[in-house]
Amino acid sequence: MDASWTLDELAHAGPEHLDPEFVARYETKAGYDRDVLPDVEEDLAELAGLDGTLVDLGAGTGRLAFAAAPRFRRVVAVDVSPAMQEVLRERAAGYPGVECVRAGFLSYEHTGAPADAVCSRNALHQLPDFWKALALERAARILRPGGVLRLRDLVFDFRPEEADEVIARWFDGAAADPTRGYTREDFAEHLRTEHSTFRWLLEPMLEAAGFEIVRTAFRGRIYGAYTCVKR
Repeated sequence: MDASWTLDELAHAGPEHLDPEFVARYETKAGYDRDVLPDVEEDLAELAGLDGTLVDLGAGTGRLAFAAAPRFRRVVAVDVSPAMQEVLRERAAGYPGVECVRAGFLSYEHTGAPADAVCSRNALHQLPDFWKALALERAARILRPGGVLRLRDLVFDFRPEEADEVIARWFDGAAADPTRGYTREDFAEHLRTEHSTFRWLLEPMLEAAGFEIVRTAFRGRIYGAYTCVKR
């Protein structure tokens, strides 16, 4: 993409994801410090039968990438944050099939055979909608025909007039301890500064990028998971 007008993804990654001290606490705060993560297992179950290449866009500290490593011949863990990449590279020493690439949705350049699967967990919301649409089209280009996109993110399953009610319920479930979970202020900061998308906007983007949505699941009308197949 033309660098003169491409979004600076590092500037949109959220300052906390660029801070080594925050990254060191990230898994505990996000609830990822358990041995088994049910949502990771759910994501991998949606990829059953695939064993070639998986590209994890916005890999973070690599919980999905490393869980996928025994099931795929090649796993590419992509993240734009230098602090996240440092964690990924340290952990990848024990996983010879995992490659770490510092890049974003808009700058990752895939090499080798087309991927069987692309995953993205809780990262696409860092892009405004124009750039989300371009990122999804780029994800489709990475995949072979019939390949699977597994997308998990904050996606709003409500109409604008319902926002006050749904957001209030979301806030009611926030953590009290900021070291053990996301607080009301964390949720408010997300709404003010990040770019979660309404479901009724995201799904046409997926279809325009060349995907067929085959399964969706929502929790609390805030958290969405999609399994899509490239047409």
